[in-house]
Amino acid sequence: MNTNKIQHKEMLFSNHALLILILPLVLEQMLAVTVGMADTMMVSNAGEAAVSGVSLVDMFNNLIMTVLAALASGGAVVTSQFLGARKQNDACHSVMQLIVSTLLFTLAISVFVLLASRLIIRLFFGTIDADVFESAVLYMSISALSFPFLAVYNSCAALFRVMNRTSVTLKVSIVMNIINVIGNAIGIFILHAGVVGVAVPSLISRAFAAIVLYTLLRNPDLELHIDPGRFHFDAGLIHKIYYIGIPSGLENGIFQLGRVVVVSIISGFGTIQIAANGVANSLDQMGIMGGQAMNLAMIAVIGRCVGAKDEYQIRYYNRTLIACTYALSVLFCGTILLSLDSILSLYGLTEETTALAGTLVRIHNSCAMFLWPLSFTLPNMLRACNDVKFTMGISIFSMCVFRVGLSIILGQWMGFGAIGVWIAMIVDWLFRVTCFLFRYHSNVWRKTAELKTA
Repeated sequence: MNTNKIQHKEMLFSNHALLILILPLVLEQMLAVTVGMADTMMVSNAGEAAVSGVSLVDMFNNLIMTVLAALASGGAVVTSQFLGARKQNDACHSVMQLIVSTLLFTLAISVFVLLASRLIIRLFFGTIDADVFESAVLYMSISALSFPFLAVYNSCAALFRVMNRTSVTLKVSIVMNIINVIGNAIGIFILHAGVVGVAVPSLISRAFAAIVLYTLLRNPDLELHIDPGRFHFDAGLIHKIYYIGIPSGLENGIFQLGRVVVVSIISGFGTIQIAANGVANSLDQMGIMGGQAMNLAMIAVIGRCVGAKDEYQIRYYNRTLIACTYALSVLFCGTILLSLDSILSLYGLTEETTALAGTLVRIHNSCAMFLWPLSFTLPNMLRACNDVKFTMGISIFSMCVFRVGLSIILGQWMGFGAIGVWIAMIVDWLFRVTCFLFRYHSNVWRKTAELKTA
């Protein structure tokens, strides 16, 4: 079928509208990643035990945060499809359903983490140095208090993206990160509070962002808005949100869980490799921050096209956004590779740790420029078309077999350490790219998107 010959509606997004959507997302991701790197740099001044403890727990925190983000994305897909179908009342009705359901889910997670922090760290990371263990417990406990605020923030931010109001989330993110950075500087350099000096400012900044975005969404003049007085649980709508959100959350959760397992493997290689891995992870997030922004844009744009039942626009915007993802990946990954030695000198780590971190970053960024967009941005197009079970299955299989299984073989059995673990990651990407390209060209997603057959 030649979709270029299909008579389609007026384009849903002009080039200017896409720029307004994407640019704030990229700037927001740059801000978040840069602040995360600054956190790592500042806590490294408290010693390698502190930076190791924080880097270990951050892997677990990322597991929770990606699950929450996936649930929010599930709501964003449903809401954007309602808007694409011009069902604004249904779209507004979905707003509070998303916020309440994710908040209740997250409160249960927070309570569990607070009660079982020591058990979780022993389970995931095994035997680690006592000072690293205590730093990790303290950081995890304080982080757990911020999870409900993250749930509200993610849900509200996803709704603003659906409305193509990413400038709002960018402004809130700027203030949130200013609070975080200033708080970190005070906590580390003035109060000498170690991991507490990093964790508490994060809690305060996330609470601020959640409250502000929730308050802004109560404006009835917005295309999507909150009306708490008319709220009632809608089981059918929540099921629709969870139909997309839960598989994506499970997929992302297991993906991050696999990363935690991988870090637990690395934790057995000693403090130097733990610290190098933590630093490399923070720098690698800078390399893919453009791609992370495009992942969010893909959900908002393709979701609305699916709601409009316009296959031409689904294909057109998928190609456009994938091309943008490649351009951003080359820009950010290439810049980091060219300036890597200067960046690593800012961390104040030992020569051996710095050298290993540099090797890991070079492995990641040189491959991410070519593989990351199709491995992670393309499947978001499939998710926006309700093709969530396939992406979940492939991602979970690839994580278990390649990211974890091959890491054990290369890292432990063959003695390559952290370098072997990162090579396994590249193999995981190659498998995902192959499967997701095949799925896209098979056109199975047309059925899940409920597009008409020509």
